[in-house]
Amino acid sequence: MSTTKTILITGAGSGFGEGAAFGLGQLGHKIIAGVQILPQVTEMRKKVEALGLQNNIEVIKLDILDKYDVKVALKYDIDVLFSNAGIGESGPVFEIPLDLVRKNYETNVFAPLELSQQFISKWIKAGKAGKIVFTSSMGGLFTPSGYGIYVSTKHALEAVAEALADELKPYNIKIQTVNPGAYLTGYNETMAENAFRWLDDDVNFTKHADMKANFDSLLGTPEGRLDPQEMIDAMIQIVPSDTGKFRNVVPKFVEDMLKDHQLKAWENTI
Repeated sequence: MSTTKTILITGAGSGFGEGAAFGLGQLGHKIIAGVQILPQVTEMRKKVEALGLQNNIEVIKLDILDKYDVKVALKYDIDVLFSNAGIGESGPVFEIPLDLVRKNYETNVFAPLELSQQFISKWIKAGKAGKIVFTSSMGGLFTPSGYGIYVSTKHALEAVAEALADELKPYNIKIQTVNPGAYLTGYNETMAENAFRWLDDDVNFTKHADMKANFDSLLGTPEGRLDPQEMIDAMIQIVPSDTGKFRNVVPKFVEDMLKDHQLKAWENTI
């Protein structure tokens, strides 16, 4: 691949996706910034213009669950797919409504896989090298109580990515994951709130107060409110690179925690 890349980013309307789009654009890459809804298109284009990045960033509507949006996205000739879009459902696994589970998997696993398959097919037919970077999570490697469904989608994405990485080596198509810690983008906080749409103290065994205390224990500490710029800075180096690690956990203390957690899992008892 050349030094300057054409990169399609899904979920570019906020958080890591938006920050990465601007950062990569400022480095000279050609960015197709896919955002979920039309109001995000307008707002993102205003920001692009304010930064003077019109020649580097093109903003399109790309709801990865919308087949018409996807059809448009597939027309672009890209070097890298940064598959970043995702949603999060929270709450106890033994009580969460299954329609919410299916919705979380549709957005976080099935739609990214389908989009990836289609770009992979294009690249193979054209004899072109390519790269896909999936936004996974620290939760792709461990399971905190209250977030079991969301992180199970990231566990699934980890498996998908690992298989793709091996399968696509003969075609010179590379696969990576980025695994953010608990950065304060608003994503984790709104995901925690999602449980309170359906949790009912009169119906569910899990009570509002107990669930809120659980979320606060995870997100109410400095380690749960990290500055997202650190992750964005890592992303803009990882995403266009031709070399690097398959899995990229940031920050380092989270990587160390995950390794320790996985080692201790072998000693867990019931």
